Amino acid sequence: MSDTDADEGDDEAEAEPAVELGEGPDVAGEPVARVASRLTWPATRSDVREQEGDAEIRTPDGPRGLDDVLADSEVPLFESRSEFVRAVEDVVGRSPVATE
Repeated sequence: MSDTDADEGDDEAEAEPAVELGEGPDVAGEPVARVASRLTWPATRSDVREQEGDAEIRTPDGPRGLDDVLADSEVPLFESRSEFVRAVEDVVGRSPVATE
C-alpha cells in the first residue's frame, strides 16, 4: 500500500460519521453528562449553578433548568463527575427521556 492509498482511506473515514444518527424526533435539552463534562471536579453546588445554571437538561418529564434541579438537591459539594450526575438523577429520575 502506498502513502497515497493510506491518505485516501483517511479521507473516506473522515467523510463518514462515526455513528449514524436516526430519523427519530428531537429530544429537548442537553444530556446531564454533557453538562458535567464542561465542569471541573470537585465543584461546589454554587460554582456549578454559576457556570452552568442556565443549561437545560433532559429529564423524563421534559427539559428542566439545571439551576432549578440543583435548588432541589441537598448536596453542597460534588467530589466527582459521577457524584454530580447521580445527584441530578436523584432529583429528576432515571427513566427514559421524553421526545418531542
